[in-house]
Amino acid sequence: MASSSLSEGDLSCPVCCEIFVNPVILSCSHSFCSSCIQRVWKNKTLKVIKCPVCRTISSNDRPPVNLALKNMCESFQQQRRQKSGSGVCRDHKEELKLFCLDDQQPVCVVCRDSRKHANHRFCPVNEVAADNKEILKASLERLQKELRISVNREQNLCKTAEDIKFHAQSIETQIKEEFKELHQLLHYEEAARITALREEKEKKRQMMKKKMMHRSKQISSLRITIRDIEEQMKAEDVSFLQNFKATLQRAQYIPHPDPNPSVTTTFTDHLTNLKLNVLQKIQNNVGKSSGNIVRTRKQI
Repeated sequence: MASSSLSEGDLSCPVCCEIFVNPVILSCSHSFCSSCIQRVWKNKTLKVIKCPVCRTISSNDRPPVNLALKNMCESFQQQRRQKSGSGVCRDHKEELKLFCLDDQQPVCVVCRDSRKHANHRFCPVNEVAADNKEILKASLERLQKELRISVNREQNLCKTAEDIKFHAQSIETQIKEEFKELHQLLHYEEAARITALREEKEKKRQMMKKKMMHRSKQISSLRITIRDIEEQMKAEDVSFLQNFKATLQRAQYIPHPDPNPSVTTTFTDHLTNLKLNVLQKIQNNVGKSSGNIVRTRKQI
């Protein structure tokens, strides 16, 4: 109800001057589109981040979403879409009951008899809308299937991340047990091996984090597309037909491939010939130490 008393200017971002998209609120109470404020801050060379309006320094480079403003913007956009699809011919003020198959647009009975639509083919609006909904239904079902696949893959990624953590902890335990057999002579080598393992574990964790973020963005994009298509499916026939081409184009979703390489959950390389390699390294160090002692004795 509050959005009905607000104008488009009240709901416009100070940066892009368009209706807010995913608005965030700064500590100074000014709001901006999430992408707009990040773009402004990214282009700045200053060490501190400020509000573009009042220049107040912001303490958070990831400001929270302004849920109240977001809801008002969505309500305003919905009301504007409903008004644009009133179902009345702007030229003749008659109800749009027909659809011109040649011009692909809703028309009234007066339009049908006008020179503009001479010799054109017509069909009732509800029949054309029903046919086009069937066309869009197949795309919607495909998108819903893709969403289910993406959600399943996200769950598998979560499991893989847990497996990486489990296997890393398991290998770490085995490395510690083997190093115990070498006591203090192997203390340095043990620390080096543990560090290498943890660095690899962190590298894999970061790679998995990127994969999960990629999948989450894909899921979010799919959900938004599906929600918008479902809203269009519920819209009045005229409004639906007016937005059909744009909606169908959005429905032609092509998933982006995962740009990150695959990640294994094992760390077996850290155990391969562990004792042999470590003993060889210790032997080389001992040999060097012995050679230094011999040279020192000759000098004496």
